[in-house]
Amino acid sequence: MTADMMRTTEGETAGTGTAIGTAENGRPDRAGPVRWSPGEHILWRYRDNADSRRIHICRPMTVVQDTDEMLAVWMAPGTPCIKPVMADGTPVHREPLSTRYTKPRRTARDQWFGTGVLKLARPDDPWSVWLFWERGWHFKNWYVNLEEPRIRWAGGVDSEDHFLDLCVYPDRHWEWRDEDEFAQAQRDGLMSPEQAAGARAAGRAAVDHIAAWGRPFGDGWEDWRPDPGWTVPHLPDNWDRTPEHLRS
Repeated sequence: MTADMMRTTEGETAGTGTAIGTAENGRPDRAGPVRWSPGEHILWRYRDNADSRRIHICRPMTVVQDTDEMLAVWMAPGTPCIKPVMADGTPVHREPLSTRYTKPRRTARDQWFGTGVLKLARPDDPWSVWLFWERGWHFKNWYVNLEEPRIRWAGGVDSEDHFLDLCVYPDRHWEWRDEDEFAQAQRDGLMSPEQAAGARAAGRAAVDHIAAWGRPFGDGWEDWRPDPGWTVPHLPDNWDRTPEHLRS
């Protein structure tokens, strides 16, 4: 994930909304299928690549659509979130690449900067597709985030980022992103050769999917707009909890 895509700014929470059945209200975790209704709040989380037992990215999201074919969620401007920082508080993207993955880190509470992000994910795809807009809803680009297929639990979805990504533009041309981080992660032992080969293969599959203009690229999501009545979700105190059905 690139620094400009991930940039946040310090601040307090921008809203206090919640919905019945959300990650904030204590609904019991459970195994098996989970389906959410439009307007519900869930957590979109990433495990730490150095320690998969830890969550190091957490973003409260509002559900747009949840079907057998597609999960669509919206991260509103001003959403409170959790992000990794270096142990001294330095933003990760400002740390030199050579030490970015080897120096100690911690997590910090923050707030999403800029316009919102719409995230789309098909159940078994090893990537999710994010839509970005400029201010005034001028569509900017799709961002294909290569990652582990998401694991659902009662409060949201968990995944693990694979460093390598793609950017897709309105004229349908695309480019690789974060190849330097992908290479450094391998040098630092955060990805085995097998994992790296799998991520690269997933990227090539995504390229083929883009060339075919498969879902969601041809679905018109760039014209979607959030419900003006939606509130910004809370970041719950137990944002890093282990889902009940994953506990040993």
